[in-house]
Amino acid sequence: MSQEHTKSRFQALLQRPAEPGDGQPWAFIVLPKSASDKLPRRGRTTVDASVNGHSFQATLEPDGQLSHWLRLDGPLLDTAGVTIGATAEFEITAVEQEPEPDIPADLQQALNAAPDALAVWHDTTTIARLDWIHWITTAKQTKTRAKRINDACSKLAQGKRRVCCFDPSGFYSKALSAPKAVD
Repeated sequence: MSQEHTKSRFQALLQRPAEPGDGQPWAFIVLPKSASDKLPRRGRTTVDASVNGHSFQATLEPDGQLSHWLRLDGPLLDTAGVTIGATAEFEITAVEQEPEPDIPADLQQALNAAPDALAVWHDTTTIARLDWIHWITTAKQTKTRAKRINDACSKLAQGKRRVCCFDPSGFYSKALSAPKAVD
């Protein structure tokens, strides 16, 4: 799939999340299904994007409905001159090559302690590493996250290059979704 085939232009409403989390202002949009359908995967996908003509790169998150959502942090909103509650013009294009994901410190420590797992980790694709990380970071409890890290190292050490039974789109497991918006 060429980059040009993944390009979409659309308008979207900037929504305020009901649970903003870290206290910093941010907004989100849910992509139109037609824009998501052009992307190379239903899971996390990095795009070159623009909002009202201001360019940036971001990782789209799966919304559990076979589409994606995009977080827009406060500084980006300010720079682009857009406000929550407004409709903005967007353009997105999937990047040609997914960037190497940041490895969470606890996973990196576990991989460093398991040379066989680390060797397979380095031999997998960027997308496979992204899926492993996504599977681990979507754990809701600390105990579950620790178990997933342990399981990942064990499976990697056995030569398994992909996360088994993880739906990166969230559609079949309903494990992933876009934030809930303030009414």
